[in-house]
Amino acid sequence: MRSIVSIRSLLFTLVLLAISAASSAQVGIALSIRVAPPELPVYEQPVCPEDGYIWTPGYWAYGDDDYYWVPGTWVMAPEVGYLWTPGYWGWGDGGYFFHDGYWGTQVGFYGGINYGFGYFGRGYEGGRWDNGHFFYNQSVSHVDVSINRNVYNTRVDSRSEGNRVSFNGGTGGVNARATSQEEAAGRERHIAPVAAQNEHAQSARANPELRASSNHGKPPIAATAKPGAFKESGAVPAREAGAVHAAPAAENSAARSNTETTRPNTEAARPAAETARPSPAIHAKELPPAERMAAPNTGNAKRDQKYQQQQQKLQTQQVNERQKLQTKQDQDHQRLAQKPANQAKQQPLEQKHQQQTQQLAQKHTQQQQALQQRQQPAPHQAAAKPEKQKGS
Repeated sequence: MRSIVSIRSLLFTLVLLAISAASSAQVGIALSIRVAPPELPVYEQPVCPEDGYIWTPGYWAYGDDDYYWVPGTWVMAPEVGYLWTPGYWGWGDGGYFFHDGYWGTQVGFYGGINYGFGYFGRGYEGGRWDNGHFFYNQSVSHVDVSINRNVYNTRVDSRSEGNRVSFNGGTGGVNARATSQEEAAGRERHIAPVAAQNEHAQSARANPELRASSNHGKPPIAATAKPGAFKESGAVPAREAGAVHAAPAAENSAARSNTETTRPNTEAARPAAETARPSPAIHAKELPPAERMAAPNTGNAKRDQKYQQQQQKLQTQQVNERQKLQTKQDQDHQRLAQKPANQAKQQPLEQKHQQQTQQLAQKHTQQQQALQQRQQPAPHQAAAKPEKQKGS
């Protein structure tokens, strides 16, 4: 019981540290990561697939004790006139915290990170809205005029060509602060990442090839033409790797909790990747992708088809429930971000979100187990026939 209380206390402390690390109104609440994210890889931008799609650059996310690459992709704007402000990693209070991206009528602060393709540290130079139509700047956006007829050509000074650092602040990070205009943009009405973006990020997390420990900073899928299109022709690999950072040995040792240092020698000697355990999900978007249930195999094709339809119906229902909770939690963060930072309000909100997320995950697990139990053939049915044969 003590260990559960101490883990919760540590979790809430880290949440509060994330709040104090905020440099703008939009902050992604997450655990502090002590190792800097890798540099940004070099890659080509796929051709814009249709009008109204806006480029969202690739970035390094963190989950399951490793950084993983979320490929850049073209995304349909959720509303006319809306632009994308990329998320970014920022240093503060001894760790790296991720600030979530968002949609808004103005581009806000994204850490001064040079993501390329129009995102050169300030604003967006890849295109603009004009009379309800999006016009693409051919000098920085890869477009096909047979598909995207609304184009213009304006040369842009990237200002930081060759700088591939992926985080703001700290040792070696980008030294940039939000302007008053960017701060104002951060306080305006926002739309959280749309469902296609969230599914795109979840697919990236589930792909072992996109983990930094596997690709060494050079993801085989660096960008896609549309969200989730990892295996389609528009997907492109990284041309050049970004440097992957490693934590000093002393820092790794100091970062261990008291429970870790008191483990038996046999367990303490295991590799970090084996002994580390994933942190409990606080938000619905942090839950791992749902595992598919085993295909029914009762020997009766008609019954198997019926059972498979039941499984698909349940999976669709659970995906919708997860997305609904995720939208609600994102809205809670947006409302709180429009007010001055208030730790007294933030802590109970994160407690509430974690409780909601864990309850939903438990409910979905129980639903899947109950369905699989109902679909199991009854033992007495199989035993009934041999009894009749003995009496004949």
